[in-house]
Amino acid sequence: MTGAKAKALLDAPILPTLLRLAAPGLLLVVFQSAISISDTHFVGRLGTEPLAGLALVFPLVMLLQMTSAGAMGGGISSAIARALGAGDAARARALVVHGLVIAVIAGLVFTLFVLLFGQGIYRLLGGEGAALAAALAYSNVLFGGAVLVWIANTFASVLRGTGNTLVPALALVAASLVHIPLSAALILGWGPFPQMGIAGAGLAYVVGFALASVGTGLYIWRSPLRPLRGDWHLVGRQFREILRVGLISSVSALQTVFTAVVLTGLVGRFGTAALAGYGVGVRLELLQVPLAFAIGQALVVLVGTNIGAGRPERAKRTAFIGAAIAAGICLAIGATVALFPRLWVGLFSADPAVLDSGAAYLRIVGPFYPFMGAGIALYFASQGAARVVWPVLAGTARLVIVIGGGLIALALAAPLSALYWVIALGIVIWGSATIWAVHASDWSRPA
Repeated sequence: MTGAKAKALLDAPILPTLLRLAAPGLLLVVFQSAISISDTHFVGRLGTEPLAGLALVFPLVMLLQMTSAGAMGGGISSAIARALGAGDAARARALVVHGLVIAVIAGLVFTLFVLLFGQGIYRLLGGEGAALAAALAYSNVLFGGAVLVWIANTFASVLRGTGNTLVPALALVAASLVHIPLSAALILGWGPFPQMGIAGAGLAYVVGFALASVGTGLYIWRSPLRPLRGDWHLVGRQFREILRVGLISSVSALQTVFTAVVLTGLVGRFGTAALAGYGVGVRLELLQVPLAFAIGQALVVLVGTNIGAGRPERAKRTAFIGAAIAAGICLAIGATVALFPRLWVGLFSADPAVLDSGAAYLRIVGPFYPFMGAGIALYFASQGAARVVWPVLAGTARLVIVIGGGLIALALAAPLSALYWVIALGIVIWGSATIWAVHASDWSRPA
């Protein structure tokens, strides 16, 4: 980030600057959603068991992405934005090196963890027989390349920290354009490609991120952030600058995944149709998360730069403008599906029991989606300010409510709608607590 670019982030009108930084991420959402849909479609042509195997691995893939892009990635973006906001280019270059070291180590840990414990985890989630075999075939290939996923997301986070959200988005869009046809060809054995089955989807995933890491890496090495000889000296202070945000944020990612697993287990007690209807509703939530994430990544940059430059008031004003935008988007979606739930649920099933379950979920939970949007946006803003403890604790409160309230509902033999109200309450508490935490936090004090 040049001095002129930093000045623009510090002095330009907040709303148009925020929208400009968020726009590439919103474009990326379209292509990442296309990957999810296409992989599900082509794996589904192999049969029910491979499709079930894909679902078993999904929570760990979600954890891989959330920790590398959202948690540790947010820590890297925040640290670099604060360094550049303070005019310390040397510290920013050193942070690139330290972020890369963290990425390599974390990627190897993911690979080792899944190879050692993946089978046990998938069995715990209900995998057995052909479904379990499919999960392992997909998982072993995908997580074998976890280092490449971490490096690509780390380089993307470095660039976002400089205020450049366009290049990482374009790199990941290009990776998506490679992934989709390559995945189909490897899964089904089109043309000269071998038929790898579900493992082909895992290989396409790794190849896409490998290409993204090369593209973003070359861009960084041709920019002012290219590390110099002295920047490769590793020091604890630079690691702490990233990890004090990234490690705590990783706890939030773990909580999010664990909450999803717990909720799936609780709803599953009400039968297959209830679980299918709930799954359709949650799919809509998962489409909103990347939208809020795009706004949140822009907030990391803007808030971090302003904090580094000693402008906490502007940083906090930026945070709440971003939260209002995210909440508004989620309100429009939530209100629509609450009033007309079958417009969404009917896209996926014609089973009356599934339609009833999904419609009930959207009518109850949909109106509270704005709390989710605001909570995600302010969580990322807190990363930019290097103050994530209270937003993470807000996520802990949601987890406690979901587990406690869900178990009580089951113990009392309450109807499925009661569990949906517990889910809605968890979202409200999470969002409200995050709003309060950011409002009450004194960003003028050193973090």
